[in-house]
Amino acid sequence: MATDGLASGSRLRAYRDWYALEQTEVAGRLADLGEQATGRRPGVTNEMVSRWERNVSRPSAYYRRLLRKLYEVGDAHLGFRPPLPGEIVIHPWDRLEETHPAAASWTMGGTARALRAAVEGAAMDRRAFLAAAGLGATGISRDWLLAPGLTSAASTSGRALPPETVDQLETITGQLRRMDDQLGGGDLHPVIRQHLIFTVSLISDRRYHDPTGRRLHTIAAELARLAGWASFDAGRHGAAQRYYAAALHAAHTAGDRALGANVLGFASCQAKDLGQTGDAITLADAAVSGYPGRSPRVAAILHLRLAEAHATAGNQRECRTAIDTAFTRLADPRPGGEPAWSYWINPAQAHAQAGYCHLTLGDQRAAQAHLCAALDLQDPADSREGALRAILLASSYARQPQPDVEQAAAHASSAVTALSGPVASTRCVGHLTRLTASLRPYRRQPAVRDLLDQAAPLLTR
Repeated sequence: MATDGLASGSRLRAYRDWYALEQTEVAGRLADLGEQATGRRPGVTNEMVSRWERNVSRPSAYYRRLLRKLYEVGDAHLGFRPPLPGEIVIHPWDRLEETHPAAASWTMGGTARALRAAVEGAAMDRRAFLAAAGLGATGISRDWLLAPGLTSAASTSGRALPPETVDQLETITGQLRRMDDQLGGGDLHPVIRQHLIFTVSLISDRRYHDPTGRRLHTIAAELARLAGWASFDAGRHGAAQRYYAAALHAAHTAGDRALGANVLGFASCQAKDLGQTGDAITLADAAVSGYPGRSPRVAAILHLRLAEAHATAGNQRECRTAIDTAFTRLADPRPGGEPAWSYWINPAQAHAQAGYCHLTLGDQRAAQAHLCAALDLQDPADSREGALRAILLASSYARQPQPDVEQAAAHASSAVTALSGPVASTRCVGHLTRLTASLRPYRRQPAVRDLLDQAAPLLTR
């Protein structure tokens, strides 16, 4: 087993996550590949895949060959690593029209196809999606900006949909947003996905007037956006991109520019984390320019996304201008019709995002000022964001010219406590992993040693 890195359970899981596949999908594709090669369909099951990934059993030489073919891993690449840009197969957009959420038409029918493709997942090629500039940043954002609005979102076929059902779906969607704040994306995605599937079935199979249709598509857009965020938080980037593309189409059908701009802002955040800084700026710019409304909260959200994108690119002036604009808009006392989903942006979150920007730009003192303000202001129940803010603050102390490792360890310890409890966030654990790696040279100091021992169970999951 030591000579075959692909047979390692953790690496098999890493490849499956990279391609955004479920265990049942891996089993089905391995069976298809075996049948294509020999004419006989092997009896691989999702339980076998699960056992391989948990190192309970080891795939046979036959299945290792199929796994290499499935994940396109050559003999020189037995150890896991994400594909490099030069290894990604780029497919032209016209070959993605039928199955790719980002390539759907800007019509009700196109939105329905995009939503179905997002929840089904297996119909798309994740590598092509990443290769197409992270949502096709210059494509889908431009199309959203230019697409003409729909004159009606009504449906004339099927049984009538009671308005009370839409009321209940709006309530459930709001509850799922709050649950995501508490639990993180890792555990919540299946629940969100099921509600999205149900909403899509109502859109496709029921009869309703235009106002109800727009409300339904708003719900679908927000559920898809939330599913994208949960997937992103859990490290399932391909699924997140599919959901964001579908959410943007649903927001367009609903005629909700604020929601569409917010989706692009979340897509920008993902592109930033994936190192696609140009795409992150393009998406955030489109979000800002495509929102004509007066909501202070929405404007603040969009400018903070733009600030993060510019920070990642090292554009100090543009980043600081966007941060200043966000705080100015957030302090605007004039009412602007704040959407329900914008509740999460408040001074604490604005300071947290500004702190992240300054940390990225290398200004540790400014980062600490904003992150301390965020921790002082935050709602204690906001445990995932609290953990992230603590990790970022710890990172700022670790990155000082003269690192303060005791302060870094103290703040990181509070984050470990939160992440060891009810919060499941691969994204936060990733930040923690990078922080602890930077502190290992100081492991002889008691505070650092205690932190590394405390964090070890999280980092080996």
